[in-house]
Amino acid sequence: MQKDHVGTVYELLDEAVIIIKNELQISYIEALAEAGEMYFLEKADQLKLPDKKAEQIQALLEKAEFGTYEHEWVRKAFQLAVLKGLKDISHPNRQMTPDTIGLFISYLVNKFMADKKELTVLDPAVGTGNLLFTVLNQLSEKTANSYGIEIDDVLLKIAYAQANLLKKELELFHQDSLEPLFIDPVDTVICDLPVGYYPNDEGAEAFELKADEGHSFAHHLFIEQSVKHTKPGGYLFFMIPNQLFESSQSDKLKQFFKDKVHINALLQLPKSIFKDEAHAKSILVLQKKGEETKAPSQILLANLPSFSNQKPMLDIMAQMDTWFKKEK
Repeated sequence: MQKDHVGTVYELLDEAVIIIKNELQISYIEALAEAGEMYFLEKADQLKLPDKKAEQIQALLEKAEFGTYEHEWVRKAFQLAVLKGLKDISHPNRQMTPDTIGLFISYLVNKFMADKKELTVLDPAVGTGNLLFTVLNQLSEKTANSYGIEIDDVLLKIAYAQANLLKKELELFHQDSLEPLFIDPVDTVICDLPVGYYPNDEGAEAFELKADEGHSFAHHLFIEQSVKHTKPGGYLFFMIPNQLFESSQSDKLKQFFKDKVHINALLQLPKSIFKDEAHAKSILVLQKKGEETKAPSQILLANLPSFSNQKPMLDIMAQMDTWFKKEK
């Protein structure tokens, strides 16, 4: 049933995107951002389309009922549209966190933050918002005020449109996440870390985890920036490259972790999720040190089976529940 609803929302998006894309001569992704804003505003005057196309768009607006759609229908429909758009233009920084991983991170956030009824959440590499909205949609019993930061204006506009259609309390910032952030410390950070070198050597000078020579690793700097903007005792959930602790700059990172955070969990994701095993990732859960925090007696370590492999996955979840009862 949900699949049919998602398909309905996707068709509304896709039909509008194709019209806007062809008329404005822009990419599918750019047109998706315009379509999302159009459905939120419930008007298309701002697009200045020819009369015939404007009539087609108006018919779509009259058919759409975004106020009645479940949030997951809308999020998944946007996800499908983004995936279609990414086929048009391959862009290394426009990749989306797989849905199964987003849902698993949501599970972890709920488990680690079980005692909090109100949360502030930051995603410093928010992209289109898919990971953030996946988590927010699963925090049904919690009130969440959120922040998202993104340097790509097109992706940010898609996140903005989704936030409005999903009625989420979300502040979005169009900037380099490694420049100074003007936000209050948050309870939790979630981030699919952008992996690679940070080209701004001058900007990297402000970080403890800057490289001694050459370019610094952006993913290291993202971790430091995230810890800086987390409340003492708050939790951070990162998707990290499996080689994070084996890189040429890892010694500084290990010392930073020792000084600033408690490592709570390291969960290796199934390699089958990734097209190239060299790009396989893990989920790293950290807690920022505070006066009342303490390291777990044992770090939660696991190699996760395929999410579709029910029996091994249930076994892992049972082991995790045992760990939570003991440590939390």
